[in-house]
Formats: sequence, structure tokens, C-alpha cells
Amino acid sequence: MDYTQIVDILNQGLVLASGCTEPGAIALTAAYAAHEIDSDIDFIKVIASGNIIKNAFSAGIPGTKFVGIEYAAALGAVVANPEKKLQVINGLTQQQIDLAKNLVDSKKVIVELAQVPQKLYIEVQITSNNKMAKAVIADSHTNIIYLEVNGKILIDNTKENQSQTVENKIENILNVEKVYQFADTVDLEQLDVIKKSIQVNTAISEEGLKNNYGLSVGKTIEQDIKSGYRSNDMVTYAMQMTTAGTDARMAGADFSVVSNSGSGNQGILCTMPVVAAANKLGSSKEKMLRAVTLSNLMTIYIKSKFGKLSGFCGATVAAIGASCGVTYLLGGGVKQIEYAVFNMIGDVTGMLCDGAKADCALKVSTCTNAAMQSALMAVKDIKVSDKDGIVENDVEKTIYNFTKLGNEGSGILDKLILQIMLDKANNN
Repeated sequence: MDYTQIVDILNQGLVLASGCTEPGAIALTAAYAAHEIDSDIDFIKVIASGNIIKNAFSAGIPGTKFVGIEYAAALGAVVANPEKKLQVINGLTQQQIDLAKNLVDSKKVIVELAQVPQKLYIEVQITSNNKMAKAVIADSHTNIIYLEVNGKILIDNTKENQSQTVENKIENILNVEKVYQFADTVDLEQLDVIKKSIQVNTAISEEGLKNNYGLSVGKTIEQDIKSGYRSNDMVTYAMQMTTAGTDARMAGADFSVVSNSGSGNQGILCTMPVVAAANKLGSSKEKMLRAVTLSNLMTIYIKSKFGKLSGFCGATVAAIGASCGVTYLLGGGVKQIEYAVFNMIGDVTGMLCDGAKADCALKVSTCTNAAMQSALMAVKDIKVSDKDGIVENDVEKTIYNFTKLGNEGSGILDKLILQIMLDKANNN
């Protein structure tokens, strides 16, 4: 096993980000364009794929009370610091917030639907004093493929598909058994990014319990425990901690997350159920680190097949990873981890993604509960039968069936969901 390659996959798949990833990517694209303009901004046009519009439509912007695409683009353009990547709108000043608000209020930011094949595509055009800059990010949230200023092309990688190359590399290197073997044997000194994910994602989960964010799903679960409506068990605690992080993130709390495969919610869901279970079980620090590694790497592996954006909810993928991590904590080996995958795919497949917003915490809660239940069944050697639904006797074939639905089966759903959202916005 090439440990160095797999550590690289982990380091590339787990990225520090502020707020929801799609608004962050829009802000980053705008920052690339605005960085090339040294005068006041006159106009911003955002041209984005349906999946980007859907996921950025109602997502909170960290450090502000704003939501949505126009504010994300305006803030990114005002900051104009693309070196910060997905933390480009981290640490905003009041002056920057006011400038961005003025751009939006003055109708100087517009959004259009891109007619492109990519599910992840963001183009931002900025004009100012007879200057025009255009930046394009595609395929992954930080992948700048085009940059132009006044007709001069500075970057042009439009003919390359770097994301596909990375995904093919992951698929060629990993499978379920190798993910388990790596997590079980890797030198812990190579897991700095996993340690960071535990630290950062725990912090935003704790913030979600301290203050009211969104639907306050995590805080409500905590209150239900105190009121005696729920028991203070491992499953409930995992739901509480995980959903609290999503509550805070989707409401725009000024906290970073360590994302997984381009999604902060996936990063939280890969990490927090496993951390919560480890705390309840009294697991050693080493056991917890290995379990969180297993969860995150399994998510990266399945997500490389599933695609970064889909008509299906990405939380289902991250919850498969979390279930595998919890199974490992409970003493399961590779067979039981495969059983956890079977159980999860038999359960949560088909959950729709109708954009990034406050009620993502409800979906995260549902997926966390499913992850815990699937793990508890797996360690008892109980699994969904290969005669049922899309589950087969082979775990890799089952994952293929699951990801095929996400890739090929969700296109019509995507269009319908986006149209419903746009119709609702136009009618309000």
C-alpha cells in the first residue's frame, strides 16, 4: 500500500472552509476577477450551473446576516483576495460588508443560469471604469480554469478536466478494503488533517449548541434530553453534536469547518458522529483518530464516484463514511464495515438535495441516526440482503449502483427542484 498517495488524497479531500462551500466558491471566483481590477466595481455578473445556484440560493454568509448568491459574489469581489481560497470571506470588516450590501441594493449584481454540461461551474464577470475581468471555476470548488482581463488571457485550462483526473486516481488507488487497511495501520503522525478536522468541526458543533442558529436542531435535541423526552445515549448524542454543527454552518456562523470532498456539511457528518461515539464509548485517542480517518477516507472514495454535486443529498455519502467509522469503534472489521455500507445504501439512498439551507440539519440528523443504526446492526453481522433493491453481494458493485443513481438518475430531479425554487422566488 502506498501510504504517501493515500495521505495526499486525504489532504486534498479535506479543506478548511468558511461557511457553505458553494457561496464560498462563488466568492472565490469573484475574488479572482476583482483582484485584477484596481478601481471601484460598477457591475458583477454571475453565471452558474443549476447545482451551484440551488446550493447557494438560501445559504447563510459567515459574519453577516445575508444569504444567497448576490451577496457571496459581492463580498468576494470587495475582499478581492483569492489566496484565501474557500476562506475568502472569513474575517469581514464592517466596511466590506457595507460595500457589498450597496452593490446588491443598487442592483449591480445579477445572476444567470449557465448552459454548460458541468454540474459545478461558476463564471463571474466584473466591470469597472472600462475594465472587464472574467474568472471561471469549474469541476471542483477551488479549480480556477480561466482568467481574463481586458481581453488578455492569464489562465486557460478550459480543455483540461483536472477533477476527473483526481477522481480516476482515487478510484484506481482505493477500495473499501484498502480504506480499512489504511485507517487501521497508518502512522498517526501522518494524520494532521484528521486532527484538524476533529478540532475545527468540534468547535462549530459546540457553537451550534451555545447559540440559536437556523432551526436549532442540535440545540433542540440537547433540550429534549434535559426534559426527558430523549435519552442521553450514544445515538442521540451523535445526532445532537452533528446537527448542531450544521445548524451553525448553514446559518452563517463565523466559524470555519474542515470540509470533505467540497462540502462542509459532509466534513461535519464524517467527523462528529464518530467523535461523539468515541466519547460515549470511552475510546482511546488512537482508536478515535483511526475511526475518523476511516470515515473521511471512505467518504472521499465513494464521493469520487458519486460526484461533487448531485440531485441527491451528499449527506447520505458522508453518513456511509460515518457508519463505517462507528463500526470500527465498536470493534468491527472489514466484513462488518462492508455490512455497514450495505445497510446504509439500503436505507438512505434517494434523499433529495433541494439546496443548502437551514433544514439541511434535519437531513443530517436523519442520516446520523441511520449511520448509528447501520453500524449497530453491522457489528451483530446483520446486513441488508443482496436480494433487496440495489444492494448486491459485492460491496464495490453496491457502491457502483448507488453512485450510478446519483450520477445518471438525478438529472431530471435537479432540473425540477431548481425550477420549483426559482418559481417560488419569482412568486414571492
